[in-house]
Amino acid sequence: MSKHYASANWEGNLVKGKGKYTLKTSGYVGSLKYSSRFEDDKSASSPEELIGAALSSCFSMALAHGLDQAGNTPEKVETSAVVTLTSTDNGFGITEILLKTSVWVKGLDDKKFQEIAAKTKTGCPVSKALTGTTINLEAVMV
Repeated sequence: MSKHYASANWEGNLVKGKGKYTLKTSGYVGSLKYSSRFEDDKSASSPEELIGAALSSCFSMALAHGLDQAGNTPEKVETSAVVTLTSTDNGFGITEILLKTSVWVKGLDDKKFQEIAAKTKTGCPVSKALTGTTINLEAVMV
């Protein structure tokens, strides 16, 4: 079993406060602000951005493995995530995540590639943790 650790703190009220998160293994510390989460301030991170990083990382690793297991080891997998935070009847919620992936791989037809990518989208551990959110995928071979 593998365990991973992160922590966060927040000082002050929601709108005027500030926070930070720490990733224990790397020691990376990032900042959080209301305006970077709910407005267009790009000076800090948000929980949604961290979820996007987690999902795109997990998906890229799992896709590389799935392609390799099918006999087509990729040279590179690049994945980005667009995480949509929307006001709903039940408050704010993550309503959609769009994964966009480009894969440098040889010797594979697009149909098989799309099958492996779709299977990976539902099978990677972070995707499984986000089953309450719609995850869409755009996958291309380069």
